[in-house]
Formats: sequence, C-alpha cells, structure tokens
Amino acid sequence: MNGSRRRRSHVRAGGVTRRSAIDRRAVVLVGTNADDTGDFRPGLRAAREHGVRAPLLESGLHKEEIRELSRARGLPTWDKPASACLASRIAYGIEVTPERLDRVAQAEAFIRSLGLRQLRVRDHGDLARIEVPLEKVEQLAEPTLRAHIVECLKGLGFAHVTLDLEGFRSGSMNASLLSIGRAKKNAED
Repeated sequence: MNGSRRRRSHVRAGGVTRRSAIDRRAVVLVGTNADDTGDFRPGLRAAREHGVRAPLLESGLHKEEIRELSRARGLPTWDKPASACLASRIAYGIEVTPERLDRVAQAEAFIRSLGLRQLRVRDHGDLARIEVPLEKVEQLAEPTLRAHIVECLKGLGFAHVTLDLEGFRSGSMNASLLSIGRAKKNAED
C-alpha cells in the first residue's frame, strides 16, 4: 500500500471489511471524538462508509471531557496519552509496510522507556523525526542521551535521526498536505 493521502482510509477500511466478513451482525465502534474532526482524517470517511459507529463523537464529547468522565468513574486509562494509528506516523508518499510499522513501534517504545509519555516518531523514509513536548526537547538533546537515541534508531534502520524543535503536535504529518495544497494553488494562480 502506498503512502497516498487516502492510505489510512484503506488501512482502516481493510480492518472493518475483515471484521464485517466475520460476523455481519457485528457493530464496530471506534473512539473518535469531537476533537478529531478538526484535522484531515481519511480513516473517518472509511469508517462511515463501512457503518462504523463513533459513540463519543455522536455524543459530541471532546478529549478533556472523556478524560474527566473516565477519571470520575475510576478508569485506570483516564490519563493515557492519545495514540493514533501507527500508519499516521509514516509520511505521505512512503509505503506502509508491517516492517515500517514495527520499526516505528520499536522506536517509540525505546523513547517511552526513557520516561517520556507523550511522543511520536515520524517515519520519513530513511529519516526519523522525533516529536516530544517542548519542555522535553532539551532533555533529549543532552549529548549522552542524544547519542544513545541516535544509536538505537539507526539500529532500527533509520539513516538520519532528528529532534523536531516544534515539539509534539497531533496531525503534524498533515502539514505537508497544506504545503502541497498551497503550492498547487499558487501554480494555478
């Protein structure tokens, strides 16, 4: 599967199709919420097309409200960091493969083992772009730790390892779509 704009749509649709083939009476639910509608999310369209229900979105709940309701009910996951599909870590135009997904998962697990909870490792082919909260950027840039991170991620197959100075941003891969859209618009003008 190539890294097209619709690839996550195909990834999610494939899972829904397999589930539906197992049991035609099954109702598939996802954790999409009201905050997820403000970004480019091709999987949302695929889910709708396959009858997937999003009760949190249908109820108009936002992430913070869900966390508060979860905490009030004593759920242990009330403060679990958001974690989108691993395919969302792979740059548009790059093939999504099981090996690439595993590489991203291993890179994130390693960085998480350093005590960070909120992070993303973005796969740009031979380049890994690490996003952490801004207040953690300096920590990861410390020379000894930085060298350890570079060694680990190069061991996973990345030729280049970068630390994003803008910090963690949900949906940051979509910035390239905005740039492409602006370039096309300028070319048409």
